[in-house]
Amino acid sequence: MKKIIVAITGASGAIYGVRLLQVLKAMPDVQTHLTVSGAGLLTLRHEMKMDRAHVEALADVVHAAHDVGAQIASGSFQCDGMVIAPCSMRTLAAVALGLSDNLLTRAADVMLKERRRLVLMVRETPLNLAHLRNMTTVTEMGGIIFPPMPSFYNAPASIDEMVNQTVSRVLDVLGLPQLDAQRWSGLPQELAPMAKLA
Repeated sequence: MKKIIVAITGASGAIYGVRLLQVLKAMPDVQTHLTVSGAGLLTLRHEMKMDRAHVEALADVVHAAHDVGAQIASGSFQCDGMVIAPCSMRTLAAVALGLSDNLLTRAADVMLKERRRLVLMVRETPLNLAHLRNMTTVTEMGGIIFPPMPSFYNAPASIDEMVNQTVSRVLDVLGLPQLDAQRWSGLPQELAPMAKLA
């Protein structure tokens, strides 16, 4: 049984955390641990029309964001990865500085110190120098900065398809198998000669 922590912060893009939970819920060999910040609950309500009960129902285990004594706050808790989806710039800064001031940032700190997979789906644009430096710091510590940028080579027909493609890439980073993932298979033969001009 793989254990994955999903954290949702107040950045725009709550759909990424929700879709990740939905996909992981369908995997019988994965147990999810969820924690949502107060601002994350506000964004879920505004963007997804979801209340606390609805999002918590998608997870196997739920931890209050203020509960720094929860099991995911300890390095002794065996875990295979953590995704902050979406990740606010405030949370990014706290992770970069090692400020374990709530369960989200403490769990992220644990992932880094234990050399486990930590994925931050950072959401902000444009980026200022503090954002960029914090991303560099987290990367240097072993975290993975994963802005949810949609791909267009698969000609998405809806927001859902764009979200699904991004979540699929996150699952790849976590090493979780997917049978229906859309993958790049190369340019069509008729476009191949044009690639030489790039």
